[in-house]
Amino acid sequence: MRRSLRLTTTGCHPAAATLVLTAVLVLNGASALAQDNPELPRPSPLARVEQRVGVTDFSVEYSSPGVKGRQIWGALVPYGELWRTGANMATTLEASGDFTFGGTAVPAGTYALYTIPGPDSWTVILNTNATASGTRGYDKKDDVARVTVAPAASPLRERMTFLFSNTTDDASRLDLQWEKLTVSVPIGVDTAARVQANVEEAVGEAWRPHFASARWLLENDGDLDVALGYVNTSIEIKPTWWNHWVKAQILGKTGRAPDAIVVAEEAVVLGQGDEVFEGFFKERVTKAIVDWKQ
Repeated sequence: MRRSLRLTTTGCHPAAATLVLTAVLVLNGASALAQDNPELPRPSPLARVEQRVGVTDFSVEYSSPGVKGRQIWGALVPYGELWRTGANMATTLEASGDFTFGGTAVPAGTYALYTIPGPDSWTVILNTNATASGTRGYDKKDDVARVTVAPAASPLRERMTFLFSNTTDDASRLDLQWEKLTVSVPIGVDTAARVQANVEEAVGEAWRPHFASARWLLENDGDLDVALGYVNTSIEIKPTWWNHWVKAQILGKTGRAPDAIVVAEEAVVLGQGDEVFEGFFKERVTKAIVDWKQ
C-alpha cells in the first residue's frame, strides 16, 4: 500500500514552495518506481558451488558473466592484467579447514580469488581481503597463495562457471570454465590428521556426560554409588575441577569427609586461573573443606 504525503506550502515564498513540491514529486516517483519495478535477470547472476573434501567444506561465490558473442580472452578479459575472475565483487573461496592450494599451504578462512590470465599460462591468486570490490583494494602483500597453471581447451560454456572435479577424501580440483577454456587448480587436505584431531577432541570431551550424570544423581537424591562410578570414569578420561568438585560432594554426602577434603583440594588446584571457578565456585569449595575438617 502506498502512503500519500500531504504538504502545505501556505506562507512559503513561491520559489521555495516550487522547490519543495519538486522534491516531493521526485521522491514519490522514486518510491513508486522502486515498488513497481519487476524482478529482472541480472547481466551476471550470482552463483555458488560447494564441495566437501573428506571433512573439509569448500565453497566458491561469484558473479557469472556470459560470452554474449564477445571475444573474451585477450579482449574483454585482457592478458597480463589482474582480473576479479567474474563480475561485480571479487570471487571468494571459503574453506572450513586448512588446505593446500596448488601445493601452497593455506589456513582455513575466506579469500578473494583473483587471476592474471595469459595466452599460455595463468596466475591464480588467493588474497585475504575477501570483501574487495572487484580489484579495488587489492594489495599483493595480502596474497597467501600464487599458483601458475596452464589453460586448457574445453567445450563452449556460455556463462563463466566454477566447479569442483575429481574429488576424493584428500583432494579435489577447482575448475574455472568459460567460453572455450578451462583453468584448474589442485586442492589438497590432510583428512587423516583432521579426523584424528576430531576423534581426540570428541574422546577428550567424553568426561562431560559422565560428570553431568553424576551431578544430576547428586543433586536429585539419586544412587550415590552409581554417581561415584560415573564421576570416577569422568576423572579417568579428563581430570577437571568440575568432576573433582562433584566427587568431593558425593564423598562428603556419604560420610567420607577425609576423602572429600583431599578431592576438594585437588579441585582447587585444577581450578586455578579458571574464571568460572575463581568467580563462582572457589569460595564454595573452600567453605566445604573447612566444614569437612570440623
